[in-house]
Amino acid sequence: MANIKDIAKIAGVSVSTVSRVINNHPYVKEEKKQAVLEAIEKTNYQQNINAIHLSKGKTFLIGVVVPFNNHPYFGLLIEGIAKEAMTHHYKLVLFQTNYEEEKELEALNMLKHKQIDALIICSRKCSWGIIEEFVSYGNVVVCEDSKRSKISSTYINHYESFMKALEYLHKKGHRKIGYCIGRRESGNSNQRNIAYRDFLFKMNETYNSSYIFHECYNLEDGKRVVDQLSEMPNRPTALLVTSDQVAAGIITCSKEQNLAIPDDLAIMGFDNQPIAKIMNITTLEIPLVEMGRKLFLQAMEHGTISHEEITVKLMERASV
Repeated sequence: MANIKDIAKIAGVSVSTVSRVINNHPYVKEEKKQAVLEAIEKTNYQQNINAIHLSKGKTFLIGVVVPFNNHPYFGLLIEGIAKEAMTHHYKLVLFQTNYEEEKELEALNMLKHKQIDALIICSRKCSWGIIEEFVSYGNVVVCEDSKRSKISSTYINHYESFMKALEYLHKKGHRKIGYCIGRRESGNSNQRNIAYRDFLFKMNETYNSSYIFHECYNLEDGKRVVDQLSEMPNRPTALLVTSDQVAAGIITCSKEQNLAIPDDLAIMGFDNQPIAKIMNITTLEIPLVEMGRKLFLQAMEHGTISHEEITVKLMERASV
């Protein structure tokens, strides 16, 4: 494979002249330019893109960490990130972690070794302390409140949004309210749990641990929740579900257990994904595509730490 020195020798010019022609620099004599172009065509010379990026100090690659790539929530975030990346001529490197810490560390180490220019973590497993060890190597941006750390973030206030949803269900007459959540332990999950306990205390309602359903991510998990509800002698009358996918699964499977929605069981989702619109599910709208766009822009803000809270919007429909 020909290199730039070979091109210079064939064209009878200097290496610097070849470089100026390749990079479209002005002030190259026409005959020399033509000689270089003919030599390039003759040898089928291809530029070493990695070398070009190295010379510029950039890879034009942004890492994106997601636990799952087949979940609509993360799909919409990635859509927003990718759209903004295209306008800035960047490409994405996707890391699916399944919430395994070592896989998240692989992404962080790629940042350390300058294989990517920045890293967006859509849902983290590593502790703040571990992530902060890598911020000196490039921008790290997360999709949760990180104001107490040295890491930029675009986030939802999960305490306030959860409280808002619980109060809405309470105003609708529900006193036995439960909720479905993904991970048992995470920053967002902890905020939601605190909001739930504060809400019950405020309303003088009793805490019932059986009203909380963990590890709920997909439609199939909705069936598991309904199966558990069918065995409960004193089940909740309303569920706040942190995924529209799970909410849709609960509504679909409730028919098998003769549970009428919303008369026997009110369902409120999160995110306002397309399935919530199709199935007429009451939910809180999170503008995930816009969040993804903002996450990318923060990743481009080198040397700057910023935090942006995203407002959620209540979408009243037929499931409550």
